[in-house]
Amino acid sequence: MEGQQQPPTDYRFLLANERTYLAYVRTGLALQVAGLGVLQFLTQGHDALRLVLGLALIGVGSYVGASGYRRTRQAEEDIRAGRELSPPHARATTTIVVVVAPLLVGLLIALR
Repeated sequence: MEGQQQPPTDYRFLLANERTYLAYVRTGLALQVAGLGVLQFLTQGHDALRLVLGLALIGVGSYVGASGYRRTRQAEEDIRAGRELSPPHARATTTIVVVVAPLLVGLLIALR
């Protein structure tokens, strides 16, 4: 099948991929800002727990942004080649942080 050309790429899929990337960026930025907020404004409770929680949120926000870029780049390659999309990898990490971080903040406030 060397003589056959591949059908043109449907740009709707590429635009949807770009919107997904922007969602990754928004989520990563929100986590980073939450981490900065914890470091700056959460003054009650133990300093070590506040520091760990704030830095963890900033780190996970950075991870989400970077993984969003990798995911978008891989998805675009898959879309252009007509392959099935590979599964996302940052889903579990983001879910864990979004569930655990508020619990830790509540614990930090309760221990004051």
